[in-house]
Amino acid sequence: MNFKVLTEDSQFQTELNQAGAKLVIADFTSARCGPCQRIAPLFQDMASRFPNAVFLKIDVNQCPGAAQSQGVSATPTFIFYRNKTKLDSIQGADPEALEARIRQHYGDPDADAGEDCGVTGHMDLLPMISKNGCECLNESDDNTWQNCLSSSGGFLESDTDEQLILYLAFSQNIKLHSLRLKGPTDCGPKSVKIFVNQPHTLDFDTAESATALQEITLTPKELDGELITLKYVKLQNVNNLTIFVFNNQTDAETTKINYLQLIGSPVQTTNMQDFKRVAGKKGEAHA
Repeated sequence: MNFKVLTEDSQFQTELNQAGAKLVIADFTSARCGPCQRIAPLFQDMASRFPNAVFLKIDVNQCPGAAQSQGVSATPTFIFYRNKTKLDSIQGADPEALEARIRQHYGDPDADAGEDCGVTGHMDLLPMISKNGCECLNESDDNTWQNCLSSSGGFLESDTDEQLILYLAFSQNIKLHSLRLKGPTDCGPKSVKIFVNQPHTLDFDTAESATALQEITLTPKELDGELITLKYVKLQNVNNLTIFVFNNQTDAETTKINYLQLIGSPVQTTNMQDFKRVAGKKGEAHA
């Protein structure tokens, strides 16, 4: 069940911890707030239409500590989280605006919550990859880039030579900490360039000549899924990532990537200190 009613302050952090990489939408509400009661059944209905998210209903009078810690000054206030990070917020009982904001942060409905990244404070960024904005140059028709984003099988393979350009767009800005990559010891990637925030997909000539944010020479050991640390201080506000594979381990005819895991965290886009009280009818708009 992805809709829960919280009645104690301690439940709030527990739910955020358990949600992990899933999107969490918290409705800070009040039984004395008319607009809150009008949007309540619509909010619960949205939970059934967005099954990969977690919907929390939190009465500010029953959970005053949670409301205060999150800077809630008016009801209803909806706050969005992923990996315990505040992403966004919206105030007021506007169901259309609320649903639009949920869709903005929901990500790919076909993606699961991602693999366990094993890096404290970070998450597998798979749910935050916007598949409609991604592409791969020189991929095989039979073994495309989508295959390498899941550890359940399949692989990405180049087509006419060993080079690949993989362009990944994110549904919102992220901090990129590290990656894991698995590939065969003979035809797995070797020389890799990392670019971020490109206005469009690079072509091969540009990718080969341009200065990358980071260049990596992969060893056979790293192709077994060893954590590859990136220049985290330069990757604090990333909206797209380009991975250029220049060659493979043995100059084989094609390159294969069995699995690519990106590890990081969402950027907090809302300054909770900027919350302002919302004017409304007395007794309705505020807790």
